[in-house]
Amino acid sequence: MLTSKELGSIEDQLNQEELLVRKFKHYAQCCSDPQLKQKCEQVAAMHQDHFTRLLNQLN
Repeated sequence: MLTSKELGSIEDQLNQEELLVRKFKHYAQCCSDPQLKQKCEQVAAMHQDHFTRLLNQLN
């Protein structure tokens, strides 16, 4: 069982990961350089994975 402080920390981290996913998806859409676009998409996918893993810890 997680404490309320631990749950709050996980919630904060989920919010940060979600924000990073949105930002890097946006950056990828704005890129004209294919290599930079791909890197932004990779970083967005990495943060999406972090988000999903954290969320799964709560289930």
